[in-house]
Amino acid sequence: MSGLLKFITCGSVDDGKSTLIGHLLYDAKLLYTDQEKELELESKVGSCDGAIDYSLLLDGLMAEREQGITIDVAYRYFNTEKRSFIVADTPGHEEYTRNMAVGASFADLAIILVDATKGVLTQTRRHARICALMGIRYFIFAINKMDLANYSEQRFHEIENQIDALQKELNLNQVIRIPVSATEGDNVTKPSVHMSWYTGPTILSYIETVDVEETTEEGCYVPIQRVCRPNHNFRGFQGQIESGSLAVGDLITTLPSAETGKVQRILIGMEEVQTAGKGRPVTLQLDREVDVSRGCVLTKDTTIPLSNRLTVTLLWMDDQVSATGKEYMIKAGTKEIAGVLTDIVYKIDINTGHHMAAAQIRKNEIACCTLLLQEPIAADRFTRHKALGELILIDRISHMTAACGVIDDTCTEHGERAFVKGTLKGRGDIFEEYYYGMESMTITKEKKSPQLYRPGDVIPVQGQTYQYPDDFDILIIRDSLAVRIRGQKIEDILPLHTYIYDHVPVVNGRGFAIHIDSQETFFQFLQAYKESGGHPDAALFSTWMDFDTYRHIRFHNDFDI
Repeated sequence: MSGLLKFITCGSVDDGKSTLIGHLLYDAKLLYTDQEKELELESKVGSCDGAIDYSLLLDGLMAEREQGITIDVAYRYFNTEKRSFIVADTPGHEEYTRNMAVGASFADLAIILVDATKGVLTQTRRHARICALMGIRYFIFAINKMDLANYSEQRFHEIENQIDALQKELNLNQVIRIPVSATEGDNVTKPSVHMSWYTGPTILSYIETVDVEETTEEGCYVPIQRVCRPNHNFRGFQGQIESGSLAVGDLITTLPSAETGKVQRILIGMEEVQTAGKGRPVTLQLDREVDVSRGCVLTKDTTIPLSNRLTVTLLWMDDQVSATGKEYMIKAGTKEIAGVLTDIVYKIDINTGHHMAAAQIRKNEIACCTLLLQEPIAADRFTRHKALGELILIDRISHMTAACGVIDDTCTEHGERAFVKGTLKGRGDIFEEYYYGMESMTITKEKKSPQLYRPGDVIPVQGQTYQYPDDFDILIIRDSLAVRIRGQKIEDILPLHTYIYDHVPVVNGRGFAIHIDSQETFFQFLQAYKESGGHPDAALFSTWMDFDTYRHIRFHNDFDI
C-alpha cells in the first residue's frame, strides 16, 4: 500500500504515546546517525537508569522533558519502503485536550493507547470521542505496558471487552486491537516473543498496509479563499477542490448568489489545465461576471443549503466558560461571520455518553448547541460535505479560539420545526424540559432533538417536566400557527388567523397556559400581543399566562439528569 498516511497517537497521561512512536522510529532505523547518538546520550543522563528513553524523540520542549509529559503536538515525518507517514504525537493530560483536538483534525487514523494495568480511562474515552467527532474512521487501540501485566492474554481480553463497549457506544469504524509494550518493543515493529497467543499484525505492519478510504462526497465544490484580479482583463476565483473534479466547460453554481456560469479557464499555479480533481488548489475563471467573494462556494452536481441556524457539536477550548446569548466570530469553510450561541441543547457525559442538561460548557467538555448566524451561509452537515461542516468559534474580544466542532444539521429558519402541514411549520418548544441546577443555581432548558409531527400523529403529552391534557390547542404566535390536539393526536394544523376557540385548554408555543375561555378573549389576547410589536414583556405574560398549570421545574445535581 503506497501513499501518505496521516495518523495521531492519543490516550491518557503516561500511556506511552511518545515512547511508542520513538521506539517505532528507532527500531525501523528511521533516524539519522546523529539523532540516534543524541538519543542514547540523553537517555543516559535521564530517568530511565541508562536505558533508551524513546519518548525524547518527540517530547521536544524543555518543559515536556522536565515534567515527563507531552504538552504540545509534535509532528514527525518519516518513510518506510512501503509508505510515507506524518504522525502527530498529542498530549494526554486533560489540560491539553484542545491541543490533542488540533492534532486529530488532520488525521486519517488514530492510535489510541490504553495502559494494560489501568484499562480504559475517562481521558481515553474523551480522546476516542473527539477523534470520532473530527471524522477519524480508522482506529488502532494499542493495549500498552503488557510487560507490566505479565503479557497476560486474559488481561488483554478484559480490555478488549471495554474497547468493544466503547466502539459500540461511539459507532467507531474499522477498529483493531494490538497488545504492545512500547518500552520493550513487543508488537511495535516485529512480533512479540512473549505473546505467542497473539497472531495479528504489529503496529508498523498495520499502518503500512491499511487502506484508509475516504468517504466519497456528493458532487464537486470549491470554497473560495481569494478573488484574484491582477489586471482589468482577469478575474479569477481561488480555492481548493474539496470533492469531485472540474473541467473547462463545466456549468457551476455560485453560493449564496445562486448565479450560474461556465468554467472558462483552470489554472494550477501558473499552468493552465483542462481538468483538476480533488485536493488541487485552483484558480477558476468563468465566462461571465458573478457575485463571488471570499467565503462563497462554487458547486457542481450537488445541492448545498444556505443556513443561518446551525445545530453543532462543540468541544469547548476556552478557559472562559460558554455564554448563551454571547456573540462569537464563526469560521466555517472559508467564511467568517458573526453569530450567537443561542442554546446549549445538552452536554455529553464522557463516561456514559448520556445527554445532560446544562447552563454552561467548561473547557474540554463536549456539547450540542445551536448557533444563529448574522446571515445565511453555504454550510452543510459534516457527514455530507466535510469542508463545509467544520467550524470554530472565536472570541471577539480576546481573539482566542473558544471552541471547535462540526455541523450536525442546518436550518434556514429561526428554530426547529416540529409541527408540519404542507407549507405550515411551527416550533416544538412545548416539548422542552426545565431543570434547576443545584450547582449553577440557575434554571436551564433541555431541547429535545427535533421530530416532525403531522396531522394524525400522536404527540408525547407527558415529559419529565410537563403534563398536558389529552385535548388542548397550541397557539404558536411567532409562527402564526395553531395546532389542535384531540385524544393526544394532532387533529389539524392551521393558520392562526383562522383559529376558532373550541372550549378546550389553550397553551402558547412553550406550553404556558393562556387565559383564553372564549373567542372574544382570544381576540383580546391577539390584540395585546400585536400591541407589544411581537416582543411581549413580563407584564403581558403575567396578565395572560401561567407557567405551572402544565409545567413544573425539576431539580438535578451538577447538570446530571
